[in-house]
Amino acid sequence: MKSSLQLRIGQNLTMTPQLQQAIRLLQLSSIELQAEIREALESNMMLEADEGEAPGGAEEAFSAQREEPAPDPDAAEPTSAGQDNIPNELPVDSGWDDIYDPGPGPGAARTPADPNGYEGFENLDSGEQTLREQLEWQLNLTPASDRDRIIALAIIDSLDDDGYLSGAPEDIMAAVAADLAEVTSAEVEAVLRLIQAMEPPGVGARDLRECLEIQLRQAEPGQPHIEQARALVASHLDLLAARDYNRLMRKLRLGRDELARVINLIQGLNPKPGGQLGAGRAEYIAPDVYVKKINGAWRVNLNTEVVPSLRINAAYAGMIRRADNSADNTSLKTHLQEARWLIKSLKSRSETLLRVATSIVERQRAFLEQGEEAMQPLVLHDIAAALGMHESTISRVTSHKYMHTPRGIFELKYFFSSHVAADNGGTCSSTAIRARIKKLIGREAATRPLSDNKIAALLKQQGIQVARRTVAKYREAMAIPPSNERKRLA
Repeated sequence: MKSSLQLRIGQNLTMTPQLQQAIRLLQLSSIELQAEIREALESNMMLEADEGEAPGGAEEAFSAQREEPAPDPDAAEPTSAGQDNIPNELPVDSGWDDIYDPGPGPGAARTPADPNGYEGFENLDSGEQTLREQLEWQLNLTPASDRDRIIALAIIDSLDDDGYLSGAPEDIMAAVAADLAEVTSAEVEAVLRLIQAMEPPGVGARDLRECLEIQLRQAEPGQPHIEQARALVASHLDLLAARDYNRLMRKLRLGRDELARVINLIQGLNPKPGGQLGAGRAEYIAPDVYVKKINGAWRVNLNTEVVPSLRINAAYAGMIRRADNSADNTSLKTHLQEARWLIKSLKSRSETLLRVATSIVERQRAFLEQGEEAMQPLVLHDIAAALGMHESTISRVTSHKYMHTPRGIFELKYFFSSHVAADNGGTCSSTAIRARIKKLIGREAATRPLSDNKIAALLKQQGIQVARRTVAKYREAMAIPPSNERKRLA
């Protein structure tokens, strides 16, 4: 075989670095994009935040610095509050802290020995107090022996996130065996009673029955129906779970109204006392777009505070020389090109996001004006066909992006839903069907809740054909229990 050269002409699609960067920025959330921009500002000298200054502000600052007159030797030395004048020279073997008071550190606490200590608000931990921390704090305020404290700490370590004791007394005894000798189950039980008397009420219980009993013991003595509630929890909690109200009335010898008050008292208790405490911080959502109705028309605007505006640093850009191929000049050119790519990609991202959001608002005006029941069926292909984009682009734009509307803040993905055929030949979105199911359940009789079959029949009367299993799927997605668990006395 002989080797030969052949010339072929063809076309292929290549992912350029600019296109890869634009796609990556398009799918980032606002928080991730802010982190990306901060990293770019730190690594690229050509980028700077546009804070509304004139483009030549940087060059004017450099020129003003160069033209600043020399200091007058006869002028007074600069001073600062609480500090001596800065000397011209310091001894070679001296340190800054030897001459000047460093002041309070970021974590200094104000104590009698250190009156200058200060704990600033920015250094305080804003996280919520955990269950363990709260119980340990209460334990430190409780008069107890060192032996009981060791057992109490072992019990606190055995509590789960809901505040229930997950370990048996034998496990507690084994956990403290290295520190204490001959610990009995009676000691563990006594210290457990001490923990159960702490806040939140019901903590340290071993099961739901004991949790409710602890809370009822700590309730006000003169509270109405408290004794009947204690009797129900102690002996007939299984009947309450099965909603067998007729047997409960016979067992407790109560009327329907009295039993309803007892059940309301029990339902007001907290079955998960530790669930209200946690170490998580509150997470706030910053919307990417705002939707407002102005003069009868819905307007869509970008949230400019989420993404900072960038521009080219004029001072560094002026240092580039065209005919210079040195390493420094090449680095400046590379940084300038990367800065231009980033600014262009951010502009393209904002334009695409605004177009997609505007197209969504045009198709979901009924939702903005009437609510969830008027949500129209919408899929990614509909927006992609209207804007001349690919469905993958629409998917990236709508992921982790949020829209602020008069009805609340929603993710852009929320406005997309499948459709169900209606009897009149039209379609109905799954979001609207969920809203109708929730509305029907909200209006049902407490003593005779609607079954899934009945809900499907009611929806059919409204012109929506859905199967019973579809109703059950939507109901479970909204965390609504079945009809037998929704039954109440009144």
